[in-house]
Amino acid sequence: MLDSMDADELAALWRERLGSWAIPEEILAAAPADPWSYPLARFTSRTDRALAERDDGPTLTRMSEALPVGGTLLDVGSGPGAASLPLHERIGHLYAVDTSGEMLEELAARADKLGVPATTVEGRWPDVAGRVPEVDVTVAAHVVYNVPDLDRFLLALDERTRGRVVLELPNRHPMSWISPLWEHFHGIVRPVRPIAEDCVALAAALGFDVHVEERESPLERFDSLEELAASACHRICLEPARAEEVGRTALELGMWPLPRDRWVTVWWD
Repeated sequence: MLDSMDADELAALWRERLGSWAIPEEILAAAPADPWSYPLARFTSRTDRALAERDDGPTLTRMSEALPVGGTLLDVGSGPGAASLPLHERIGHLYAVDTSGEMLEELAARADKLGVPATTVEGRWPDVAGRVPEVDVTVAAHVVYNVPDLDRFLLALDERTRGRVVLELPNRHPMSWISPLWEHFHGIVRPVRPIAEDCVALAAALGFDVHVEERESPLERFDSLEELAASACHRICLEPARAEEVGRTALELGMWPLPRDRWVTVWWD
């Protein structure tokens, strides 16, 4: 089916499917905290681990082979720099784009410590694309499931890159793991699409010579059932006090231990 659709149709389908993940207004209004927010510490710890333990997976490999020593790298949706700073020995200048100023401050501090010249740009891609120059390599890791207008996003990445564009994303929506708990506690069946295949199909329809590699995530999502339960309460709009109940339910539903995600690397020159 995807093969028979053009880029406009695939972009509209991606937008529609991503929109189906919206949380019903009545549940969102009663949520004790924003269920879409991530604690900063989760991002910084992941970045520090990425710097301490070199990952030889396809994403960093494809970036490294295309980035000349002293080259320019653009990291879109950078967070504190987990996808880009591990290449600090090759980077001549890093351009980091994120909607969170707090995340960019963390990246800038780490870049400075590593001796990497860095320019941070706070804002949403592609709205801020005009604020960065053309670069050798661009990476956007674990971002696309937050992007409704994916065609514009990908085109702007390509326009700003003279060498290689590299995407990394889980093969399923990153909130898919929690779908059984949505159904149990709220009676809501969560969507299945979009998936990585939909992103790949759109990139190919836009005319990019797309290459795809997949592997098991090198990271566990949670280190304990208690951590899973606390995160689940936050994600499905329950009071933190219900964490023990959520943990028991997760066990009953066969959700622990949680299987590792499959990560997909998508790239083109």
